[in-house]
Amino acid sequence: MKRMDVLTILCLLWVMLLSFHLTDDMLHSGPNQTWVAQGGTVNLVVAVPALALWLFAALVLRERRSGYVLLLIGSLFALAMPILHMTGPRFAGGEIAKPSGAFFFVWTLLALGTTGTVSAILCVRALWSFRTTKKPIA
Repeated sequence: MKRMDVLTILCLLWVMLLSFHLTDDMLHSGPNQTWVAQGGTVNLVVAVPALALWLFAALVLRERRSGYVLLLIGSLFALAMPILHMTGPRFAGGEIAKPSGAFFFVWTLLALGTTGTVSAILCVRALWSFRTTKKPIA
């Protein structure tokens, strides 16, 4: 399988996982929980265009430098998600395991971190190959 195909599949996977994660954040947000994404139109105005942009980069801009840059930014965002959540006070205090759906929430974080890391490495390798060649090595 070509490296570009692997990157496309990984990016599609983390876009799906990120949408699951944002949905879970919105469903478990409460009035006193400012650390999770609150539901509403503000999140839709930010989340939907961001996810659409990353899908566009993965599917249409997949062999262009701009596509790799956008995917690298998204990969770093996916990689940062478990770091941000697992270092917070609720996770350290064990509160994250109390609500229903905690298994799926933590699993999504781990999968986001893994796919984000591998896709970031592939994006950096592809961008690095632009330095020496006109087209990245497939």
